[in-house]
Formats: sequence, C-alpha cells, structure tokens
Amino acid sequence: MKLFGTDGVRGKAGEKISVFTSLKMGLAAGIYFRKNSKTNKILVGKDTRRSGYMIENAIVSGLTAVGYNVIQIGPMPTPTIAYLTEDMRCDAGIMISASHNPYDDNGIKFFDPNGFKLDESAECEIEKIFHDDTLLEKSQKMGKEIGSSKRIDDVIGRYIVHIKNSFSKELSLIGIRIVLDVANGAAYKVAPTIFSELGAEVFVINDKPNGYNINENCGATQPQMLAKEVKRVRADIGFALDGDADRLVVVDNKGEIIDGDQLIGALSTHLKRTNALTKPAIVATQMSNLGLEEYLKKTLKLNLLRCNVGDKYVLELMQKEGVNFGGEQSGHIILSDFAKTGDGLLSALQVIAFVLKSNKSSAEALKLFELYPQRLMNLNISKKRNLDEIDGLKDLTSEIEKQHMRHLIRYSGTENKLRILLEGNDLSILEEYLKKLEDLFKKALI
Repeated sequence: MKLFGTDGVRGKAGEKISVFTSLKMGLAAGIYFRKNSKTNKILVGKDTRRSGYMIENAIVSGLTAVGYNVIQIGPMPTPTIAYLTEDMRCDAGIMISASHNPYDDNGIKFFDPNGFKLDESAECEIEKIFHDDTLLEKSQKMGKEIGSSKRIDDVIGRYIVHIKNSFSKELSLIGIRIVLDVANGAAYKVAPTIFSELGAEVFVINDKPNGYNINENCGATQPQMLAKEVKRVRADIGFALDGDADRLVVVDNKGEIIDGDQLIGALSTHLKRTNALTKPAIVATQMSNLGLEEYLKKTLKLNLLRCNVGDKYVLELMQKEGVNFGGEQSGHIILSDFAKTGDGLLSALQVIAFVLKSNKSSAEALKLFELYPQRLMNLNISKKRNLDEIDGLKDLTSEIEKQHMRHLIRYSGTENKLRILLEGNDLSILEEYLKKLEDLFKKALI
C-alpha cells in the first residue's frame, strides 16, 4: 500500500490511518530524522478531530521508542507547526490533520528542520523504512536511551507575535468589523486572538469543536454560513479557514464569496504596490483562471508561472524561480517572506491590509478583473485508471481544444475523486462538454 499522497499520508482514521500505521509511521519517521539529528526534538501538533488522540499517542510512542524527545502542543494550525519547528530548533515537525476533509478522515504531514514540507525523495525514504520490519525492530532503544514526551501549552504566543509582525504597524483594525469562520478546527483559539489584539471587532462562528464537527457545513469549503453572518452583522469582511487553517476563503461586505483567483490578483496588486515582490512574477497552478493571467500581465506587468495542483508544488516552483508569492485557486496562499506553507491567517491579514490601503470597501477592492467562465466538477469514482487508456478521451479533449477551451483533468491526490476543469468564453458550450466528459468518465471509472 502506497502511504504518501500529494500532502502527506491521508485516509480514513482507524482504517488506512490506524493505530498500527501511526505507530509504525512514528518509528519510521524517527529513524529517518535521527540520521541528521541536531537537537533530538520533534514537535507534534494536531487539529480537533477525535481520532487525533489515538494517532498522536501512537506516533509519540513510535518516536520515543527510537529515542526522540517529543514536544506536544495540541490543537494548532498547520502553518504554526511549520513555523515553530524552525523557531524551536526541532529536528522535525509533525502535523496530524486531514485539512479540509470530513472528521472521519485524518492524516500525517511532516516538516523538515527549516519548516518545509518534505520532498518526495524524503517521503519515499520514510515509506521504505516503514515497510522494513527488521529495521523498525532493531532501532528501538532501551533504558536511558528511550525518549521522553511533554506537553507545552504556551507556545501559541510565539506564533501570534510572528503573524502580527507581518501586519504593517502603520495600519490599525480599530473600527473594522470582521467575521471569522474557524471551521471548528485548529485555529479556533488563535484566530480570534490575533484579530482582537490588532483592534478589530471580531465575530466568531463555528468555534466549538467537539471532535466530529470539523469542516461540517462550514469553513473554507462551505462558506455560505459566513456569507450570511457577514450580512447579518454588517461586517466589513469575513474570513473562512479550513480545519487546519492553511487555506483561506474571503467574503466581502456584501456577503459575496471572493473567487480564489480574484484573491490572488488582489494580493499580487498589494505586493506590487508595496514593492514586496522579489521578481516580476507569481506562481499559481494549472487551475487558475486565464483572466488572472491576463490581469497580471497587462495591468501589473507580472508573469504567471504555472505548476501542478498542490501547495507543495507551488512552493517548489517559487523556490526554483526565486519568487516570494504564490497560491492556489482553492485558497492556499504562500507568502514565503513570512511562511513556509499556506497560512490562512497570514493571508487574511494581507487581504485586510490591501483593503485598508485602497480606501474602498472590500467588495470594491477585491474584484479587479473579469474571470473567464470556468466549471469545476468533482466526480466520485471507484478506481483510478490511467487517463491515457480511457477510450474516447483523447478525441473528446481534442474537440474541446478546437473550441478554444482550456481543460485540466486529474485525480485527487487524497480522495477517490476525479477533478475536471473546463474554461472558455462560451458558457453553454463549456457546460455541454462538461456533461460529455462526465458521461465518459462515469462509464469508465464508476
């Protein structure tokens, strides 16, 4: 069984992410990181899923069994783990979360000593160790060499100070009304604290996690409740996070959800105006709208560099090209001057900074260009066949291209889903071909 997907290890808790898998993963990760250990410390955090208790204890048992000292900090956003791993000089960081997935899924993400997600070669090495039972057995320590574990509850302050320092001191949130939807997830404590300390009048929804309600009809994947609340309290802006707070969805003062590419465009404008870009370019994925690419090129004189879907691919291309800003249409925004991964709270502060400097309402400030009509379908499937082997697909995509439409068809890296994106000028033709693709894939994959 292949363990790692596009964002760590993810699956049904108690099934793919079982106590045995988690224990072996702790052993394997500990063996891998000890090869270059400097401090013999590993940081472990989690989101608010009930299964996190089981997985956390199993991973910690594996890590201490091979001699690691573990620091457990409880429910905390993924970007917090990335930041604190480096700040606390740990050999590695581990985040237990399935991000935006339902509560019955869970996952394990790894960070290196510098707070970066592991590359594929490192993941392959851990997976190789995971399947080597002899190595797992002989690497376990005895006596005084067995590691220790302790919980620390006060590290949240370090991250809060770090995030607040990204917000210009010449700006103030006093008098600004903000609604936060924290998705009953990992940011339920830290998010309201940050905005309140900066002076905002904060209204918080979905901040009562019970282990089962994470992402349930709320947060970045379903921001409709946030939109209603923004209108109800007449807020200036609303921010929705997902379960581990590494992605952001914005609702303007009219209660309208801002498209992810519009958000990338607004932040690109903000960074260009403040001379904060390292190069005249940003990174986005193949999913991003052609309208964004044209706006960047014609209005901001910026190039759009495209990569595969996944925030780790965004960061990889940013590092390769020396670019310090990139993002995904889904709401993963990476501002690498301040973070090593997508950070919903950091992004939210930069969005509100842009709105304040524009002297406009959020509805006026955040929609800077027209989007090309675009349709995205997520199709539940029972199997993942090689797309090149599906009869009729090549002919159908050739037809789509002749209609001057852009297409992107790919499997989800974390779920049994096929994602289909079509983009073009004529909405009726676009929907016609989306239906043809749906029918084709239903016959081939369901």
